[in-house]
Amino acid sequence: MLYQCYINGKRVAGRDGEKNVINPGTEEVIGQVSLIDEEQAKEALIAAQKGFAYWSGLTIREREEWINRLKLAVMDEEEEIVDLLMMETGKLYDSAKEDYQMLIDCFDFFTDEAKNMEDEIIRDAEGSHHNIITREPIGVVVAYLAWNFPLLNLGYKLGPVLASGCSCVIRPSESTPLATLKIGEILEKIKFPKGVVNLVLGDVSKISHVLNSSDITQLITLIGSTNTGKKVINDSTTSIKRFSLELGGNAPAIVLKDYDEKKAARTLTHFKFANCGQVCVSPNRIFVHEDQYESFVHEALEVAQTIKAGWGKEKGASISPMISKRARDRMFDIVEDALQKGARLVYGGKVPEEKDKGFYMMPTILADVTKDMKCYQEEIFGPIMPILKYNEQLDLIEAGNDTEYGLTSYVFSNDMKAINQIAKGLKAGTVCVNKPKYAVELPHGGIKESGIGKDCSKYSLEEYYYIKRISIAMD
Repeated sequence: MLYQCYINGKRVAGRDGEKNVINPGTEEVIGQVSLIDEEQAKEALIAAQKGFAYWSGLTIREREEWINRLKLAVMDEEEEIVDLLMMETGKLYDSAKEDYQMLIDCFDFFTDEAKNMEDEIIRDAEGSHHNIITREPIGVVVAYLAWNFPLLNLGYKLGPVLASGCSCVIRPSESTPLATLKIGEILEKIKFPKGVVNLVLGDVSKISHVLNSSDITQLITLIGSTNTGKKVINDSTTSIKRFSLELGGNAPAIVLKDYDEKKAARTLTHFKFANCGQVCVSPNRIFVHEDQYESFVHEALEVAQTIKAGWGKEKGASISPMISKRARDRMFDIVEDALQKGARLVYGGKVPEEKDKGFYMMPTILADVTKDMKCYQEEIFGPIMPILKYNEQLDLIEAGNDTEYGLTSYVFSNDMKAINQIAKGLKAGTVCVNKPKYAVELPHGGIKESGIGKDCSKYSLEEYYYIKRISIAMD
């Protein structure tokens, strides 16, 4: 089946050829996508500019009616959309369902937040003016989505775009575009106001420069790698723009000696191998005290040995495939690098014996990891769990911060004084204590090379407005 882009209220045939989409669980072609060219990218921007003029003029109540109409139409197509998510990502059913549900949740959350925003008054010291502070939608937003959570990522962007009164041109990943383009089909079906939402796919080296360099674009938002973020910023310097960039991560997980190391091992192992480790907030460097080290490693092994590979609705499966052979080959390289430098392979490191098709890799545990290894220095983004031993001489805050990234981090302890000290010292946008916690109402984003701005929460919505002051003379 051929999936088309959605520009100015209708699906369009791309003029730059077609591309196959592969199911990473089977290596089979599941569909083709029609690719737009540079001129069509410009058409999408012009459509968004016109769509903004209409959409921003509506009241929040009027926008809410349209958003609810879209939400209900998406819910009517839930089964097909979840199937598309499973096929294009290789996700297991529960993960695909959560991915889908986040789009629905974002429609509701950001609409409610927009309705609750209020104008403010700044008192004039001389009493000569009435000063009103109001928020206005910023304009046309260009958004780039990551492949690992297609509709979750779409919700993170489309939710605040629609609620704030902005319009957008959104480019999904070429690896997982089908569920997103299906939303374009639904937008066309319900006759959503044209130009407000545009969903495009094309050669990134061609269309991204058009989208980034245009003076129509007011905000660029991205979920992706740090290198991609830098390229986007470099491309955009033709005019002054805003950015909201959620980039790479290298999350430390620090297990203090007072905490039950077996409980921490179970929590971290299940979380690490969720979505085959292809999660930006996945724990990447796990620090365990030397007195609890072998007990932690053994418990992690016990959990890993119960994990079965599969995709979709495969019975008993709990780890999905990687997105591509190239991504999996990189994992093998990271494991080999670690082993050559003295790491201990506790489990995994290879393709599951029962899988002769698909880009599967066994959950992999590396012990005795050191700072000179790739698995310590790089964002892994795969099913490799590196474990490091520490003693009282190690400065845990310094060790946790020993990375160019600052997206998220984890601390396991029952000592509130230690928790406060470490949490305050870690340079990261999020610190989760004793259990991971992520939700649409909580801000998500990092510092350092992990980006700027936030996804989720009222803090994300704020980025889609600019602040306007209206001062009225009282004489």
